[in-house]
Order: sequence, then C-alpha cells, then structure tokens
Amino acid sequence: MSSAPKLTSRRAFFSGLRGLPADTGEKHTPNIIRPPWSWGFEDHCTACGDCILACPENIIKAGPNGHPEIDFAKGECTFCDACADACNEPVFDRSAPAPWHLDVSVSSKCFAENGVYCRSCGDVCPESAIRIIPQLGGRARVLIDDDLCTGCGACFSACPVDAISIKPSTEIAHG
Repeated sequence: MSSAPKLTSRRAFFSGLRGLPADTGEKHTPNIIRPPWSWGFEDHCTACGDCILACPENIIKAGPNGHPEIDFAKGECTFCDACADACNEPVFDRSAPAPWHLDVSVSSKCFAENGVYCRSCGDVCPESAIRIIPQLGGRARVLIDDDLCTGCGACFSACPVDAISIKPSTEIAHG
C-alpha cells in the first residue's frame, strides 16, 4: 500500500513563511493574551467566566477551553482591575511591575509606511508610545517605544488595515 504525501494547504504554507504556526488542525496557544496581571491559568483558572462578565470594555472573551482571552479587536484595556476583582482564584498578581509582557509590531501593510497619510494608531495611543516619523518620498516610519507601551491595545482596533499585531513576548527582560 503506497502512502500519498500529505498536501499542505495554501494558508498553512504561507503562515509558515511568515513564521506563524501552520494550521494543522491542532491547537496552538502561544499567541493567546490573557487578562492583565494574570498568571498560572492552566493551574488556577476554573473558566468560570466572572472576569469576562466584569470587563467594562468587553474585550475579554472565552477561548475554546473556556479560559479568558483578550480580544483587542473589540477595544483597549484600561487596566481598571475589574477582571482581577471579580476573580476568586489565585490567578491575578497586581503586585507585578507590568500588567503583561507583549510584543507590539507594525507590518508592511501600514498605510503610513506605504505613503498614505494615516496617524490612527499614534492618535489613539494613550501613552504616546507610537511615533510616526516622516521619511523621504511621502512615506513614514512607525516606531513603537517599548518603554512607554503598556500593551493596552488601543492601536490595534484603530488600525484601518490590521497592520498592528500584539502577541505575548517571547523574551522577558530581566531587571
């Protein structure tokens, strides 16, 4: 009996080129963003949904396993602590120096970087962490100051071409 080679879907192939996990039908959770100041979800979260109901910005949703996930497409996090206040489990640590460690980046789809006037992300950033620097030829360079960025997600939903990506940091600075 001969076995035919497994064909890769077009989406999986191109996702692999971008460095994203290919869609193989398996669960991939490295890009899930949990609520701010949270840790130990696998050990402590009971998936009760109290934090989801408590979020006044409605940016917390239930993931496939019921655990809360942040959805920046719905808006930004105001760090109000309502999710932590609603939780009865030892999931949140508000004494941590930062609410989370996220990497925010801008892709080549960005209007400003392609010569189209756009300042949407910079205008909505409450921390002024996004600078849009004009370049020759009408293009601009979008820079995110990691020291000022809180990872609130305001820029994500404001971007008209989905050029902003926010994902958990792969490296956490020691200090």
